Amino acid sequence: MGLKVLLGVWVCVVIVLGLSLPMVPQPQEWYEMPIIPGLEEKARIIFFHVPTAWLSVVGFVASMIFGIKYLRNKNLDDDIKSASAAGLGFLFCLLATVTGAIWAKFSWGAYWNWDPRQTSIFVLLLIYGAYFALRSAVEVEEKRAALSAVYSIIAAVTMPFFMFIMPRILESLHPEPLVNVQGKVQMNITMLVIFAGSLAGFTGLYFWMWNLHVRVQRLELNRVSEGEGFA
Repeated sequence: MGLKVLLGVWVCVVIVLGLSLPMVPQPQEWYEMPIIPGLEEKARIIFFHVPTAWLSVVGFVASMIFGIKYLRNKNLDDDIKSASAAGLGFLFCLLATVTGAIWAKFSWGAYWNWDPRQTSIFVLLLIYGAYFALRSAVEVEEKRAALSAVYSIIAAVTMPFFMFIMPRILESLHPEPLVNVQGKVQMNITMLVIFAGSLAGFTGLYFWMWNLHVRVQRLELNRVSEGEGFA
């Protein structure tokens, strides 16, 4: 209970700081953030957009890992973990798309411009949307779990291309990544601390949501199993 309260407070503090600390041309105080040319106040969305994109990667990789574990052990608990991770990855991928569209509206004048990053994340949404369509189309648990595990592995293998490679090999309107090609972080210390806090807070939120969803699915699986036993 204490950890959940701490996590909630942490995320709330990060959100408040990210939205309220002043942005000035030349920061003089520790609590001031620099104005980023071309983005100005809109740059604050980085505290939410990047963590959601990061968590979509975490979810898809976790889904692949537990998909592999299911194929090795045939344990339905691993299938539950894989599907739950994929579901949260899809949710955060959708949030990254929405926050990115808002950023695009502010910066480029339209919510959708078919920029390489927008296109690649849209393709990922389609890929994982098909994953859930597959799961809903197969009724036999073992067969559904096996097919889903194979699909999660294939989907996760394509994910790095769409998330990291394609946006970098095609000309893009998207700002330079947080870590540039020289491996340097172009962000002042105040923004970096808030960004790191946001990344940590949202990552903790992801694992809390994942654990909660897995527990619910386990209870549902046990309920169905007990019902079949009585039948």
